Amino acid sequence: MLCGLVLLIAGAELLVRCAVRIAANMKVRPLLIGLTVVALGSSAPQMTVSLQAAFNDTADIAVGSVIGSNIFNILVTLGLSALIIPLRVSRQLVRLDIPLMILASGLVFALALNKQLDRLDGVVLLGGLLIYLALLLRQSRHSGHHHVSHDLPRTSWLHNLLLMLAALGLLGLAGHLLLGAAVTLATELGLSERIIGLTIIAVSTSLPELATSLIAAFRGQREIAVGNVIGSNVFNLLGVLGLTALVAPTPLSVSPNALAFDLPVMLGVAALCLPVFYTGYRVTRGEGVLFLGLYLAYGLHVVSFTTGMPLAGKLEHLMLFFILPALLLFLLFSTLRAWRRQH
Repeated sequence: MLCGLVLLIAGAELLVRCAVRIAANMKVRPLLIGLTVVALGSSAPQMTVSLQAAFNDTADIAVGSVIGSNIFNILVTLGLSALIIPLRVSRQLVRLDIPLMILASGLVFALALNKQLDRLDGVVLLGGLLIYLALLLRQSRHSGHHHVSHDLPRTSWLHNLLLMLAALGLLGLAGHLLLGAAVTLATELGLSERIIGLTIIAVSTSLPELATSLIAAFRGQREIAVGNVIGSNVFNLLGVLGLTALVAPTPLSVSPNALAFDLPVMLGVAALCLPVFYTGYRVTRGEGVLFLGLYLAYGLHVVSFTTGMPLAGKLEHLMLFFILPALLLFLLFSTLRAWRRQH
């Protein structure tokens, strides 16, 4: 696990450096690179895990790890990144990428209502990914050339490509080492497949995204820090689940608990990004603390539910009838105030 963490930090640092240089060479915004190259690369461990889980007949891990990873990416990765430096959010994210992430979350939820994801569902999800990539390409053409920083050293395409492949290799190896250690630990603790997928494996496969966004935040590349999370979540839903459902020998089963709680939480967390990002087009440190607090509540619920503690019912009642309504009212007030200020 320690070796995996070291490789993770090294790979994330190298990946961010390559992303900034590629954006400069291509004369495009770093946000586009974060939404595509960085997001796809940091999601590679998630793809590997879901495919392996599907062929090993452990569908709860294949589906649960994607759900848990998307929740972790928004609440923890963005939360910690915002604590380092308030994150600037572009208008493109608010107008295009975040609504598409919400639509992708709702699409997966709708397709899973029959308690499985089959090959046809996989084709639908992969088709959605192709549409998203086409929209990003169109957006990049209409946005014009990005200002290129003269402080960056000019490097060849081959040099950047080799460094990018090395960074992705380090992230993939780090994810493999961390995943193996996490699964061994979870098995010894006697946890169920759903809980392993939602927690241990979801966190392990999300560590590349976490490390990449944190390194980007430390280096002041705030667009990459945010774009990496949004792009990774869209790719997890449409690409990872889509390809896994398409090539799996049997349809991926979705547990009733995931339908009743985990998928609604994932959809709610995705929807939460829209009003938070819209108010000022930034994620403040206070909102970062809010994200981390919500993940803590979610984690406590999962742990208490797994161990059969009476705390699970009380937490669920508290979240559904007090915390969430208060949060929705606050966000509605903030959104209306931001809309009036902008108009």
